[in-house]
Amino acid sequence: MSSRARLADIAVKAGVSEATVSRVLNGRPGVAEETRQAVLTALDVLGFERPTRLRRRSAGLVGLVMPELINPIFPAFAQVIESALSQRGFTPVLCTQSPSGATEEEYVEMLLERGVSGIIFVSGLHADTGADHARYQSLVDRNLPVVFVNGWLPGVEAPFISSDEYAAMELAVSHLVALGHRRIGFASGPERFIVVQRKLAGYRTAMKAQLGLNDNDLDQLVELSMFGVEGGAAAAQRLLDAEVSAVVCGSDMMALGVIRAARQRGLAVPADISVVGYDDAPMMEFTDPPMTTVRQPVQAMGLAAVQSLLEEVRGHTTPHTEFLFRPELVVRKSTGPHRPGS
Repeated sequence: MSSRARLADIAVKAGVSEATVSRVLNGRPGVAEETRQAVLTALDVLGFERPTRLRRRSAGLVGLVMPELINPIFPAFAQVIESALSQRGFTPVLCTQSPSGATEEEYVEMLLERGVSGIIFVSGLHADTGADHARYQSLVDRNLPVVFVNGWLPGVEAPFISSDEYAAMELAVSHLVALGHRRIGFASGPERFIVVQRKLAGYRTAMKAQLGLNDNDLDQLVELSMFGVEGGAAAAQRLLDAEVSAVVCGSDMMALGVIRAARQRGLAVPADISVVGYDDAPMMEFTDPPMTTVRQPVQAMGLAAVQSLLEEVRGHTTPHTEFLFRPELVVRKSTGPHRPGS
């Protein structure tokens, strides 16, 4: 393709004259910044290589450490955070753990060796009360900007971005109580995780306030298993034996496990048992039935994490506190009115 044809294509795409395109490509003055960006965007979209002096320069690497990508809520967080970092000139480095792969500590060492500008941890060991948290304090002590998503470490001077787990359970329980349910079970992962502790506390508080139940009543309705479909199915077996008419779950994956276990017993969802998930992970509106769930505000949380980190990178101290984001109840077809005898 001739350079004239290339100029013409870029000009049409950007909605400017060929002369303007030429001025931008040759670095000449007299072009508004908005127009210049439109030309460069057209250049990228059409697949032309930018002149060397116009290529983006990376402002630095930023580590993004996540537990795994099996639960679709984690890729959702990764997409928002990586996109926001890229738009601001930073290069994201995604580090995901697996049972046979690198540990979080090994990833951190690798990131430090590469001279990252900062690290964002999503649902990492900072959310596990049984883990060693000294590593995080050491990162803060060496003045490396860090931000934590979904978890809380008292004493660590860094921004924390969390979904309000208490409010989430209040929304879920209120929805089921309004549908006439009274025996509402709770299924979640291990209690050593802060997010589970908070959900459980929110569930207990809501059940006591709205149904007048005591701790002994609630102990029969709580099953803590493993996160994931299999963990949800295992918890459901015991909750179904306890004759619950609805189950609030700690994640959408667990909710899918509850539905599977219910169907294996010949129960219909929601005719015989209602199920509420948590996260509103991608595809939950397309499950069978479409999942009623409590949506984490992933977009807002991801952007807040990036903004907080980059403020720290630029030397501007952000409040070292926990920012709580309000979740939203999304009502679909996995919940319905309680039917006596079901």
